[in-house]
Amino acid sequence: MTNTASSVTLSTSAAARIAAIAVRQAKPAILRLSVEGGGCSGFQYRFGLADAPEADDLVSETDGVQLLVDPVSIDLIAGAQVDYVESLGGSAFRVTNPIAASGCGCGSSFSV
Repeated sequence: MTNTASSVTLSTSAAARIAAIAVRQAKPAILRLSVEGGGCSGFQYRFGLADAPEADDLVSETDGVQLLVDPVSIDLIAGAQVDYVESLGGSAFRVTNPIAASGCGCGSSFSV
């Protein structure tokens, strides 16, 4: 059974990018976001396409794209939004995490 992770969301630009990647890789439009120890600030975000939600995943949906978060990671990213940004420096998924006390310059790791 899945729960709704209304506190972790995808922006419309992130949902569009995930949908495009999923089509190219012939996979469902499902992104798994997890938090692992490591990175230059203590914790780091991990992104990957998933085939289906796990029984205990928290699920949020934007424009038909699902965002999955495991119950352990949700405590570290509650209230976060995943966005996709393009700039002169490149393009990347960015997590705006209100729980993070600090982060690294590249935006892929944080501390609480």
